[in-house]
Amino acid sequence: MESSLIRLMNTVMPYMHLLLLTAYICFISGCASLPNVTELIEDAPTDQKHRQIVSSKGMMSPKKSKTLIDRLKGSVDPTDILERHTIVVESVTESPLTKGNRIALLADGQDAYAAMFRAIKSARHHINLESYIIEDDETGRLFAELLLAKQAQGVRVHIIYDSLGCLNTPEAFFQRLRAGGIQVVGFNPVNPLNDRESWELTHRDHRKILIVDGKIAIIGGINISRVYSSSPLKRKNNEKPPIHWRDTDIQIEGPAVAEFQKLFLDTWMKQTGSALPDRAFFPDPSEKGSALVRVIGSTPGVTNRIPFIVYVSAISFAEHSIHLTNSYFVPDGQIVKALSDAAGRGVDVKIILPGTTDSLLTLHAQRYHYSRLLKSGVKIYEHGTSLLHAKTAVIDNVWSTVGSTNMDFLSLLHNDEVNAIILNKEFAREMELMFAMDLAESRQIHWEEWQKRPMLPRIREWFVNLFVRWL
Repeated sequence: MESSLIRLMNTVMPYMHLLLLTAYICFISGCASLPNVTELIEDAPTDQKHRQIVSSKGMMSPKKSKTLIDRLKGSVDPTDILERHTIVVESVTESPLTKGNRIALLADGQDAYAAMFRAIKSARHHINLESYIIEDDETGRLFAELLLAKQAQGVRVHIIYDSLGCLNTPEAFFQRLRAGGIQVVGFNPVNPLNDRESWELTHRDHRKILIVDGKIAIIGGINISRVYSSSPLKRKNNEKPPIHWRDTDIQIEGPAVAEFQKLFLDTWMKQTGSALPDRAFFPDPSEKGSALVRVIGSTPGVTNRIPFIVYVSAISFAEHSIHLTNSYFVPDGQIVKALSDAAGRGVDVKIILPGTTDSLLTLHAQRYHYSRLLKSGVKIYEHGTSLLHAKTAVIDNVWSTVGSTNMDFLSLLHNDEVNAIILNKEFAREMELMFAMDLAESRQIHWEEWQKRPMLPRIREWFVNLFVRWL
């Protein structure tokens, strides 16, 4: 008995100081709750007139909107994801579904950075960059050189970085950008004496957005850091390579870019109070492709947890497949129930989660949910060749999302986040191919093996789960 108690204490004690700190942060910041999505679904209107689809020429009529959706429905297997789910989302957000967008999938840091560099070099009027982390490393300095060069050419450059996410980035890095004429602001300063409104440590800007000339937007989960610049784990000369971070961005061209611009400018105004009124931030929209895109952003508040509502609703209306990838998977009960219910009604539910992580606490909390999900028929995989940082999903071969939103309480309750919802079967096919590639690099967790685990890991996961709201 004594040795068992000692092992138990050794299991939980290394985490006590961090867990107590996070609990204290929650106490001083206040606790919030997530909305009841079942009630929102029941209260959502059923009238098709509520559908909003915006083209390059403005709001489409309900008849034309219905024709567009019916055409998309006719190209895929029957699914409520294109009907009831769309109306539910419209009942909780003012962001419209936009028509005529071109989407490029950027399935890793190297592809994303290459696309960002091309976009930055093409800039003629402005570059708006918002990132949770901008590191003072070779990648961050390369971005800095490019941005300073464009500013010197007369392009207006504006940067928002998160003060906590960039805590390890020297102030001299940002001062150099300011000295070169770039306007730079730190979101929600860590020092409460520097706060612009009301200070709250847990309110972070977790978005990653690059907007060029109001015509190109690149968004997703990729920060500006060298960890995204390496290749997946491969040994060279018997040396262990640096851990590669596996992530996903997308590049969007078309009417949806204006919705990202609105989010950026809203954050800019809240953080600085200085106006950026130039009309060129919103050039006349033109259609570039065939994808329907809705931009969903969130900020802390009782009713503004849009990504959470979108995820639970989409999972609830899925009829064929749910293929989910998420880097910090600490779901609330509604998400777990929605996934379990979907598997129970015969939906192919597969989830790829990290096997290697930068947060052991989150890994333990993630594994706490495996038993219920596995017993319900959900298939769970842990990625093995990289540190998985992507936040994506593809449902019923037509609905996809890429963005910054994790399935943890900090992301769902406290952070500013942004995702793009894409309704397009061709893009969904690309997402499925990417998912299959990640699946090949992952290990499936089987219920028969999982239930035979030793007791100590179970206790550790249970204990950490007591603090899930603050991980």
